[in-house]
Amino acid sequence: MLKIMAELNKIVQEIRNYEGVKRKNPIKHLINQFKPFSNYGNTFIDFGDDAAVINNEGNYLLFAADGIWANLLNDFFWAGYCAVLVNVNDIYAMGGKPIAMVNIMSLKKTDNCMDLLEGIRTGCDKFKVPMVGGHLHPDTDSTTVSVSIMGKASKILSSFSAKDGEDIILAMDMNGKQYNNFLNWDTTLDKSSEECLSKLSIMNEIAEKELSFSAKDISNPGILGTIGMLLETSRKGAVIDIEEIQRPETINFIDWLKIYPGYGFTLTSTSENTDKIIKLFKKQEIEAKVIGKVTNDNTMKLKYKNQNKTLFDFKTDIISGIT
Repeated sequence: MLKIMAELNKIVQEIRNYEGVKRKNPIKHLINQFKPFSNYGNTFIDFGDDAAVINNEGNYLLFAADGIWANLLNDFFWAGYCAVLVNVNDIYAMGGKPIAMVNIMSLKKTDNCMDLLEGIRTGCDKFKVPMVGGHLHPDTDSTTVSVSIMGKASKILSSFSAKDGEDIILAMDMNGKQYNNFLNWDTTLDKSSEECLSKLSIMNEIAEKELSFSAKDISNPGILGTIGMLLETSRKGAVIDIEEIQRPETINFIDWLKIYPGYGFTLTSTSENTDKIIKLFKKQEIEAKVIGKVTNDNTMKLKYKNQNKTLFDFKTDIISGIT
């Protein structure tokens, strides 16, 4: 029992202090400034989801933007590719389909920006989303890249919609490999565009059939941090059985909990829809498992064997502060 508790304590401390989680905290200060100006009549969802949603005469327009974490810029190709990948995943996580992207690049004269551009071009071709414009700062002190994306949807999956008693499903493409020394699980570079898009389209089918109303793509906060963000915005808690989390044998488990996957989504669903969702993923060779339950107590607990440990108590803890 002491060993179990030691493992749980280690996981809790590592995730709570992980930079991918902690760097979300300042968001709450921005929200306080922008919230009064976020809706002039057509805003359906503003801050807190993977994409903002605008009501467009019965259909929805989706808008998202991502800046690339500075540590990825040690590999310009990968930074450019991920700038596209993360935005594409944000749109599919909401049940949408991408329309087009724009970018903002700041370039040092001494940097070889061709690798960065090659990464962006590869991402555009992989996911068949056009890059239609942007802005260039040609002579700056550092090289950075940010991409913004527009999408469309008829029905929405939202981080605000988890309900008490629902299953928490983790769906991940396990057919991949760690990209160099980054905490990135690459599942798309070596796959065809057709295969990648077919797997992503599962999220559209889930939304359109209303098998789930709540989802989020696994992003920089990692598996547990991302689930925590979904629970925080939904004002819910959960019990997560960490033994049920699918994992590769080649990566340390705590590193795996922090990983950014090329394909990874968490969803919540009623028990009658869970098997239908899992079967949709299985048809596309995506491993999907129930790893926990949504609760109504605003506390995210980790379960291991017969022991529990609180990871986040949202009555006092803040990830992004958006509710």
